[in-house]
Amino acid sequence: MSSKTLRARLSLVLLAMSLAGCANYSGLTTEGVSLDAKSLKAGQSLGGVTLSPAAWPKSDWWKSLGDPQLDGLIREALHDSPDMQIASARAHQASAAAYAADAARMPTLDASGSVSRSRLSRSQDPSGQGDNYSTMRSLTGNFNYTFDLWGGQRDTWEAALGQARAAEIDRQAAQLTLAADVARAYSDLGQAHIVHDLATEDLKRTRQMLDLSQKRLSSGIDSQYQYQQTESLEASSEASLIDAEKNLQSAKIALAVLLGKGPDRGNEIARPKVLQASAVALPSVLPAELLGRRPDLVAARWRVEAASKSIDAGKTNFYPNLNLSAAAGTQALLGDAMFGSASRFFNIAPTVSLPIFDGGRLRADLDARDADYDLAVAQYNKSLVTALGDVSDTLSQLRDIGRQIAAQQHATDIAQDSYDTVVQRYGSGIGNYLDVLSIEQQLLQAQRQLATLNAQQIDLSIQLMQALGGGFQTDNLAAAAPTPASRTQ
Repeated sequence: MSSKTLRARLSLVLLAMSLAGCANYSGLTTEGVSLDAKSLKAGQSLGGVTLSPAAWPKSDWWKSLGDPQLDGLIREALHDSPDMQIASARAHQASAAAYAADAARMPTLDASGSVSRSRLSRSQDPSGQGDNYSTMRSLTGNFNYTFDLWGGQRDTWEAALGQARAAEIDRQAAQLTLAADVARAYSDLGQAHIVHDLATEDLKRTRQMLDLSQKRLSSGIDSQYQYQQTESLEASSEASLIDAEKNLQSAKIALAVLLGKGPDRGNEIARPKVLQASAVALPSVLPAELLGRRPDLVAARWRVEAASKSIDAGKTNFYPNLNLSAAAGTQALLGDAMFGSASRFFNIAPTVSLPIFDGGRLRADLDARDADYDLAVAQYNKSLVTALGDVSDTLSQLRDIGRQIAAQQHATDIAQDSYDTVVQRYGSGIGNYLDVLSIEQQLLQAQRQLATLNAQQIDLSIQLMQALGGGFQTDNLAAAAPTPASRTQ
């Protein structure tokens, strides 16, 4: 067999292998399907609630709680909290990535100039003298541009832009979360003050009982054993007061941390007023408009769109592409010949590239992008289900807690009247010590339970404002988030 025939056959084999292994994305597909909010049944759970178009929270929703000091603290936290600094830095990172992706679509043009001085050694010098000096002067301009024949570069930029928009919405979501956390911590501080007051009042009552028990012991009505029981009760009340003081200081420190300040900042905060729970009402367009009111949902939708654009960009890597590079300049040994025609040079190099065999790298990359899309859709679905669940659960609890508070207030009033009566009888020497002890414990428990329910109502009001988006709107964004849809291959 001649070498010419062998080369021809080898060429045919290589061509067949190349065509057989030509990179393609057949068989790769996504599986994620975005949920439709209308398909999630919530009518029964949200039934019986007042509907109002004005029920959406305002951007400064915390003002409805009725304490001006809280407004100042939230503004302080939004300005100084490291959490906000982190969220802003991440938004900046994503914005810079989008800017870089946009810049990658543009042609590049750069210039360079150089001067080099050299001396040849004797072995290099044709004259054999070794004293040959030369100076090379050069100026060069380079141009490069990759044509976006299939829109892959634009898709990459749009994917990065979607991620940047999602990161900006994440920053606003962080503002909502921080404001809600500060409001809840402020409510906890108010609750800690109330518990401290109850512990102080309880200690006052037990000391009053101890004085009465001392008089009854001196009169021979009570035994030493009964007096010691009262002493033990006083010690327990004192321990409860110490615990309340500890929890009060912890609440101050927790709030100071949210403000981004040292623990001493908590000691500067005046005692909170009794916060006002918001009226229970539901926007009449829920759940349809919840998609555009919750920042976490809007950000999730942008990430789905960005993942879709990333897939489109990945597919263009399988297609042929065209690149154009050019260079021009001048190069001369003599300065006066620098710009002469003999010193000028240029080259133009158009290049067509087509992936043929890459060992599956492009398919693996596209498969990973498909998985990213499926993950983004799943996270969006989870955010949607969670959002409706948050609203429904919070409303359900708010509907019932008002009745709980009314019932508990009634129980507390009865316990207070009973305690006043039994103490009066006990002080007159006709009451029973065990009755006093039992009623006093009932009164303390009723007061603590009432304070806890009031704090829960405030906390649930704050949670409802957060669940409804905290006044977030997409009007101030560059564009409204698209509705995610399943991809078609």
